Amino acid sequence: MSPTISCKDSSRQRRPGSYQNSLDVMKSESPPLDFYGDGHAETVGAGDRVALFQEPDVRPLGTPRGYRAELGSILLLLFLYVLQGIPLGLAGSIPLILQSKNVSYTDQAFFSFVFWPFSLKLLWAPLVDAVYFRSFGRRKSWLVPTQYILGLFMMYLSVQVDSLLGEKDGKTPDVVALTVTFFLFEFLAATQDIAVDGWALTMLSRENVGYASTCNSVGQTAGYFLGNVLFLALESASFCNKYLRFHPQPRGIVTLSDFLFFWGAVFLITTTLVALLKKENKERTPSKDETKGIMDTYKLLFSIVKMPAVLTFCALILTAKIGFSAADAVTGLKLVEEGVPKEHLALLAVPMVPLQIILPLIISKYTAGPQPLNTFYKAMPFRLLFGLEFALLVWWTPKVKYEGGFPIYYYIILLLSYALHQVTLYSMYVAIMAFNAKVSDPLIGGTYMTLLNTVSNLGGNWPATLALWLVDPLTAKECVGAQGHNCGTTAAAELCTKEGGSCIITLDGYYVESVICMTLGFVWWLFLGPKFKKLQDERASSWKCRRTS
Repeated sequence: MSPTISCKDSSRQRRPGSYQNSLDVMKSESPPLDFYGDGHAETVGAGDRVALFQEPDVRPLGTPRGYRAELGSILLLLFLYVLQGIPLGLAGSIPLILQSKNVSYTDQAFFSFVFWPFSLKLLWAPLVDAVYFRSFGRRKSWLVPTQYILGLFMMYLSVQVDSLLGEKDGKTPDVVALTVTFFLFEFLAATQDIAVDGWALTMLSRENVGYASTCNSVGQTAGYFLGNVLFLALESASFCNKYLRFHPQPRGIVTLSDFLFFWGAVFLITTTLVALLKKENKERTPSKDETKGIMDTYKLLFSIVKMPAVLTFCALILTAKIGFSAADAVTGLKLVEEGVPKEHLALLAVPMVPLQIILPLIISKYTAGPQPLNTFYKAMPFRLLFGLEFALLVWWTPKVKYEGGFPIYYYIILLLSYALHQVTLYSMYVAIMAFNAKVSDPLIGGTYMTLLNTVSNLGGNWPATLALWLVDPLTAKECVGAQGHNCGTTAAAELCTKEGGSCIITLDGYYVESVICMTLGFVWWLFLGPKFKKLQDERASSWKCRRTS
């Protein structure tokens, strides 16, 4: 249950709705802080920040340089990662906007596929790495056209988005068109991510390359904040009227259309400047490992997956997060449904930033040893219990609501619940990252690590999508005020309303799902958890990949 700072366990979806767990949210960086799910948010995704290939054998020809000598390159990297976070934040805000328009949870489940490209980018990353125009530059060959397309796409979307969201003529949102549009949006952002990650390794000298991860983490977090938290606040008429205006207005300071047009223009202008003014570093020579052929890379990935230890890990991690899916993917949307302003949920991410910086540093002390999965195993039951606590929180929400909103103590309890949940989330996240780093074959570390992190991300994505989809089928409604009618289907519910009745929920599928997920989670913890822990006792040779080349 994390606020929106989308939003993947190690995927780039911050911050939780990101479907990264509705209150959970981007990469080998940190789990996304988003109001959507584990896949859409633990992830958030620092793990996949590892390059697809080994770090290039960079051989600087000059004398060592301090960071001041490369400050321009560092600032450029930071800005490119900020741009990368904008599409992530915008995509993470759409489910909250849709929920305020009363779309079904089946539609929310369909839209959650938007957050999958960052978890699947391993499928086309070898292509981005191997195909390029040498005269233009290996990374610019993909970065420049991808960012141009993103900019044009955002400007076009700025004209269409009001219609897609049903803002015109009182229509319902076109969820299918929104999903296809934002899926392409996130696919382009994931491709840009691959190019920027690769360029970061050669843009900076060996002694300064460590700043790349800092640029990644800070830049993406800032971009997600701008595209999600800041946008939702400025788009809200109630927030702007209460805190930013002297005279109330019917709309917020900005609209989604305005926001898209502005950032589309920023993408186009800055991409042109990068294309014309920034040259790729010709001084450094990539090693053979960095320039593997496309087919060689796919064969290598397949040979890794075939190993028994890796197969067992994949099977277990793909099912380990089922128990968290209802809490992570649905809770934030339920709170919006119960009347909590979406911009207030987004702003909960702000005080969490220091905690999310400190937690990995503290937890890493316990995962740095030979058995990092012990921390994962110990944290899991506490995180499962938060599923029950979140369900109680949703049940309690309408009971404390009053005409002016919610009392301050409600938000304090919500913030405290989120903070404690983050402790369990990060304990499991850091443990998995430590384990993946521990077992990865050092000869092919980048490819190996990226594969393991991709599987971990998918282990959060698919349960989150399924959890959203099951809410409506598990919900029971009855038609009150119109005899002989029911609310079993959408058509029946519309007929009930036409006859003067109304559909009343008698059993909310979210609560049913919360109990089922928590039960399945404890079953996994009791019976499969010990097997998962035993993976860290496997001999080192079990994780080594035999290569014929």
